Amino acid sequence: MLRPRIPSMPRPTGLATPPVVVQPTAVEPAPAPTSPAAPAPMPASPARPVVQLTPGTAVALVGAGAAVVLVVGAVLVSMLLATAVTAASVAVCALVVRSLRSQQSKRR
Repeated sequence: MLRPRIPSMPRPTGLATPPVVVQPTAVEPAPAPTSPAAPAPMPASPARPVVQLTPGTAVALVGAGAAVVLVVGAVLVSMLLATAVTAASVAVCALVVRSLRSQQSKRR
């Protein structure tokens, strides 16, 4: 029932194609420019639109920020609580082991 099964090697299902041979070619350096090129003029950028915050969007942004802060705080507090619980359980285990070792040494 629990005997391991050795997988058989898969057989190719189609025609096997030989690998493609790549022929090396010589690299030719690019010709050097004869005269320094003038930089291209920068196109005039259009005026940037100004972002206007209405009272509704400001309240929405504040609410979203507060929600993010609360969620991140809850996650951090839960991680801290998990660490504290783990530390307490390790301390209890250490006390039990210490008690067992002291009882064992008293019996000898």
